Amino acid sequence: MITHQDRQVAPQPGATATATGPRTLAGEHELLLQQVTLRADAVLATLPHRWPRAELAALVGYLRTEVLRQAADEEWLLFPAGPADAGFARLGDDHVRLRRLVDLLAGAAAGGPDWRPARLVATVRDLVAQLKRHLEVEESLVAGAGTPHPATATALLTGRRHQWYALTEGPVVDVDALPADHAIAALSERLLRLPVGDRIELRSGSDLGWVWRRLDRLDPGGFGFRYLREGPDRWAMQVTRRRRN
Repeated sequence: MITHQDRQVAPQPGATATATGPRTLAGEHELLLQQVTLRADAVLATLPHRWPRAELAALVGYLRTEVLRQAADEEWLLFPAGPADAGFARLGDDHVRLRRLVDLLAGAAAGGPDWRPARLVATVRDLVAQLKRHLEVEESLVAGAGTPHPATATALLTGRRHQWYALTEGPVVDVDALPADHAIAALSERLLRLPVGDRIELRSGSDLGWVWRRLDRLDPGGFGFRYLREGPDRWAMQVTRRRRN
């Protein structure tokens, strides 16, 4: 709960954010594969030194939030209506297998007797290879299914940008780096992923009171807010996910 006076300062996020992201499905797929590969490489690079719990959590978090969401959006927006032909049916099966692989990696983050380094290496490499093949086949099938060519990125159809994840990942979020017209949506998505009891820190060059006012309207009582710094040139706020009764 905010314990100081509610200041009436206009929000000014996003002054430096102008990129709109990929505009085609192929560009969108390229971005997703790059980000998955980056996190997968971090898992493999860490493995010789220790069990990569944090790196696996980062990989699984991205897969669940961005890649599986992308799969659902594509089935809804780009797959043909009505009974699926054999090609699109296989794509749907690929999505199911991908979800199972993600769940498998989530279990691997905790280690355990069933997991050894060699098995993890094989699983991570298999995931990246399967995803790459799947995205290539998907682009080809969607292009031949009567959609505009090149196919439009799903982010342009849903209004949800993949760049938001990188801008809000981690324990500290620079609110000024978020696009002004999407800042509250990006922050809400990030905060709703927080497990109960976890917290992140928001930083900005202007008062962050607008953040908690908007979020408290979206999810009343769902978060706790505490100022860590109150200007005049820099502001910081700690946001904690609360348990709902």
